[in-house]
Amino acid sequence: MRDDDPRLPTSPGFWRSPLRGTWFTSVLGLVLLVGITVLFVTGLVSYAAYNPDLSPVNDQTPGKGLLGFYLFSWPTDPSWLYRLTQGLHVTLGITLIPVLLAKLWSVVPKLFALPPARSLAHALERISLLLLVGGGLFEFTTGVLNVQLDYVFPGSFYPLHFYGAWVFFAAFLAHAALKTPKALRAVRERHRGEAGPASPGPDEGQLAAPRPDAPTVDRRGALWFVGGASLLLFLTTAGQSIGGALRRTALLAPHGWADPGGGPNGFQINKTAAYAGVGTKQTAAETWRLVVTGQGGRTVRLTRADLLRLPQHSAALPIACVEGWSTADQWWRGVRLRDLAALVGHDGDPPDVLVESLQLHGAFRRAALRANQVADPRSLLALQVNGEDLSPDHGYPARVIVPAAPGVLNTKWVARLTFGDL
Repeated sequence: MRDDDPRLPTSPGFWRSPLRGTWFTSVLGLVLLVGITVLFVTGLVSYAAYNPDLSPVNDQTPGKGLLGFYLFSWPTDPSWLYRLTQGLHVTLGITLIPVLLAKLWSVVPKLFALPPARSLAHALERISLLLLVGGGLFEFTTGVLNVQLDYVFPGSFYPLHFYGAWVFFAAFLAHAALKTPKALRAVRERHRGEAGPASPGPDEGQLAAPRPDAPTVDRRGALWFVGGASLLLFLTTAGQSIGGALRRTALLAPHGWADPGGGPNGFQINKTAAYAGVGTKQTAAETWRLVVTGQGGRTVRLTRADLLRLPQHSAALPIACVEGWSTADQWWRGVRLRDLAALVGHDGDPPDVLVESLQLHGAFRRAALRANQVADPRSLLALQVNGEDLSPDHGYPARVIVPAAPGVLNTKWVARLTFGDL
């Protein structure tokens, strides 16, 4: 078969849809230009929230080098900061999936165009397109799998998604620099005529079909369809971040429709005590002790009864996780982390702390918190929530709760606190 055989995807005659065209592709591209930029920024913010430079236990992205140039100490105010940024990141990412797929569909003829490279510049452009398409599919796919708690990809999600984001966004920036002026011009000059099934103009290039089939919908109708699909995904996802009555609309989110039960401990969790390998043998009053170590190796061992005799404080704080789900504010009560630091010699400004869990396995059975997080009066070693003792699944006998910290840094089933510079 020849390259111009209409039975081959390398032939322009193979592609018959009347919807493809510069205006249609440009509108989708401009939406993605804004949306993917927001996704990238909120993704970097999420990475910063883990305080990856504080301790190796917080960072599973070794060798990041210059890619960590923007990192900063994650703040504790406002307490809902991570809930907002990560909820936006996940919800927007899922909402943009129909737009991304429609954009890839609109330009797929160009991926098969021959010859594969007409010049060095053209070859570099084709390589950048492969990185752009491959990187985009990889980032969106791993992101969706992570939200669904389905870790079928090899290795850890964090370095895969982190490095993939940089490769994808570099290709995206190069593509945007080349195509954005043309897209803006196409939308400005042709948005009226191009919106319908009119014959392709001279600037259509390889996008419009040379012999299109009869249209069943015009290009504006196709955009409405894409927008409707995005809206549907938004409505079936956003509730897990917004919470309240809208949580029951989050049909596609693991922490949306699922009923966490009633009572004071009736709110979402990621990992149960059984999953973490934590049972009553380790948490019973006669066996569990909190080991607190501080200045000069000074160490105290506290029972839960000892902790309850210390000054108790309350804080209304949410839990927000990397998967995009979050809870409303829950009322936590327990001992301030800075008061525990004072017990082991840190009477002034408290230092960083390494928190260790009874959890037997998992990447975050240990987590480090910065000094500013320890010093916040709302940062607690919580013993109760909403007026009742913690349930086993919420971290009994004690868990950390810190304002604005990602959920995995709010360690459950705490066994040891080591205060000092990390």
